[in-house]
Amino acid sequence: MGGHIDKCNNCGHIRISYNSCRNRHCPKCQNTQREAWIEARKEDLLPVAYFHVVFTMPDYLNSLCIQYPAMMYGLLFKAVWETISTFGIDKSGVEMGMVAILHTWGQNLSLHPHLHCIIPAGGITIKGDWKETGNKKRNFLFSVKQLGLTFKEKYLYHLINWANEQHIELPKKVKYKSKKKGWVVYAKTPLASVNNVIEYLGRYTHKIAISNHRLLNVDNENVRFTWKDYRDNDRKKIMQLKGEEFLRRFCLHILPKRFVRIRHFGLLSSTKRMELRNIQRLLGLNPPEKRIKKEWKQICKEHLNYNPDVCPCCGKGKMITIKIIPPNFRGPPQTPVLKNVLQNI
Repeated sequence: MGGHIDKCNNCGHIRISYNSCRNRHCPKCQNTQREAWIEARKEDLLPVAYFHVVFTMPDYLNSLCIQYPAMMYGLLFKAVWETISTFGIDKSGVEMGMVAILHTWGQNLSLHPHLHCIIPAGGITIKGDWKETGNKKRNFLFSVKQLGLTFKEKYLYHLINWANEQHIELPKKVKYKSKKKGWVVYAKTPLASVNNVIEYLGRYTHKIAISNHRLLNVDNENVRFTWKDYRDNDRKKIMQLKGEEFLRRFCLHILPKRFVRIRHFGLLSSTKRMELRNIQRLLGLNPPEKRIKKEWKQICKEHLNYNPDVCPCCGKGKMITIKIIPPNFRGPPQTPVLKNVLQNI
């Protein structure tokens, strides 16, 4: 991808920076994208309680997720929003909003598709007013048992219709699974403040299957990494996999090209921007008239406590680009080619 070499005009410190690959599955290229996304979402927040609800698909659908990921994950978004929308209308008579983020992995890199949803506790009435939803005394949005049953019914309804149109045979469990038992829906306690909502969004939006800090060792045959076993009281454990198996598991979570894994629905969708701004004003906020897009350097300064223009060594000098590394030149700093470049500076 190429890059550039900077030199401090005060102490002479050399810094080598490679260009971002911008791939959403890369563990190194998500920080500024995440912070920029969060910055944009701040403008859409409401001064109300927010709930974090997780909708999980059963493992007997994993084979279909591997074969038809775009369709299966698309139906997941559709069924979850239909569930939340239905409960909002039936229980409170409002149109709700939701931000949904798709994760497909478990801690051990197994296939575990689920949707993290951030949902404000309220919605817009037919008259355009704001009305709160949920149970204030018991601090929950809706019954997770009822959500699980409705979620299952809506997903299987769309799945069976699609399979019939495409002449695809579904697993037997789809047809014979007990109708009295819903799928897993987990709801956490409401987020206390708007700042907590921002932190939550940052945790879940640009995650990938495994981050670099979990990797313990990589050699010619095996990969060792840490993982948290939720079935064993969240104990932290170490797993070792053959290189091929590690890659196989990681590749399970590479999404189809152009598949959107973060989606906004209802009140929080782009089509409802005017209604959202009106509600914000009714609730005492002063939303911006126009969204301001910040440059990556400004985002680094404000969110990551890092100024790319200041020397990280002396803290006084300014980093000045002295060499551009062309795209066909890429390698770690210890490569002979890069050493030759440094010698010529």
